[in-house]
Amino acid sequence: MALQKVADLAAAQPVPRGILAVRADAGTSPGEIKALVEGMNKAFADFKAEHTRQLDEIKASRSGADQEAAIQKINAHLDRLQKETEDAHTKLASAQMGAGEKTVVDKEYSAAFRAHFARGEVQASLNKGVATEGGYLAPVEWDRSITDRLIEVSPIRSIASVQSISTAGYTKLFNNRGATSGWVGETAARPQTNTPTFSPLTFKPGELYANPAATQQLLDDSEINLESWLANEVETEFAYQEGIAFLSGTGANDRPNGLLTYVTGGTNAATHPWGDIKTVGSGAVGAITADSLIDLIYALPDEYTANARFVLNRTAQGVIRKLKDGQGNYLWQPSYVAGQPATIAGYPVTTVAGMPNIAANAIVALFGDFKRGYQIVDRTGVRVLRDPYTNKPFVQFYTTKRVGGGLLNPDVIKALKVNAA
Repeated sequence: MALQKVADLAAAQPVPRGILAVRADAGTSPGEIKALVEGMNKAFADFKAEHTRQLDEIKASRSGADQEAAIQKINAHLDRLQKETEDAHTKLASAQMGAGEKTVVDKEYSAAFRAHFARGEVQASLNKGVATEGGYLAPVEWDRSITDRLIEVSPIRSIASVQSISTAGYTKLFNNRGATSGWVGETAARPQTNTPTFSPLTFKPGELYANPAATQQLLDDSEINLESWLANEVETEFAYQEGIAFLSGTGANDRPNGLLTYVTGGTNAATHPWGDIKTVGSGAVGAITADSLIDLIYALPDEYTANARFVLNRTAQGVIRKLKDGQGNYLWQPSYVAGQPATIAGYPVTTVAGMPNIAANAIVALFGDFKRGYQIVDRTGVRVLRDPYTNKPFVQFYTTKRVGGGLLNPDVIKALKVNAA
């Protein structure tokens, strides 16, 4: 009974201010994040106590079913707290960087743009250079609104290298080295040695689009903030598509090439000049072990570990919470400082929902320096085409953004693959 009360308390205790409250307010204070951190540490302490009790029950040959049920309740509570803490950290970081500011660079042009949205009216003198393309370049505050929200909801974008471009593509040169040398005697000939070579790799942006619609009556309503409405509509579609593509996109229809496709045996494993992302075995059939996570860390060269992190989903984290090192310490640890994520073996964790669950042959985790490992290219500008004719009485806003992505350096990322046999 005491065990059940602990589990019920963990599941029912009030959750500190989280994502709903954060999004409703103008910002997130350090004090609110501190409360989230303290709540998660309390829940993790309960988790460790119940897990230790379960292990003692098993060793004594008694049923651990009650303990497992309690652990799962506390685990779910930890998941909620961790998600809310991560969201609060992101919100606070965005606020510190000026995210959400609505500074109007060109008030005259922006006012005309809003008039075009509501009534299809715009003065030719205010159309800044893109009329021949059939659309209107979005004002700066629009572009910032969409980009800032993508950082909040697309984890890969927030940890990768992002390059804005103004042309059709972005090419990176890779130094293959190849210079050779040799020992010679004092008077021996010095023949020419090999010269380093370079390999180019081009990142080409594809087109991402959303096409929300509203009635003209809705647009005429002076209470509606048209810019905020469109940003909210577009962020969901763009973030969802980007999140999938940066992780598992195969390049079809000019989509970005996702990280998982570069792992050994993946669709793009042979496309990078320096090879593929190498894997480390999980140490158990259909499961992962504490030793395999340590092996994954040590598979990465020392020079790349300073900014390394884990990428995996919440289900996998729930399993890893039960794993201990040789000294009996839990590998997973909650955030102890506001602004810092949870860690595994001391390295930060980024939760990516699209990562595979633990199963035979699954790439369950990635570990490395993603700033140096994955490149995102943004073709400058978000464009909006107002279409009041195609679907009357609705006015459609055909919104496009060109974005691409691909592996930057396979040496700085390693993958954990679950053993199949």
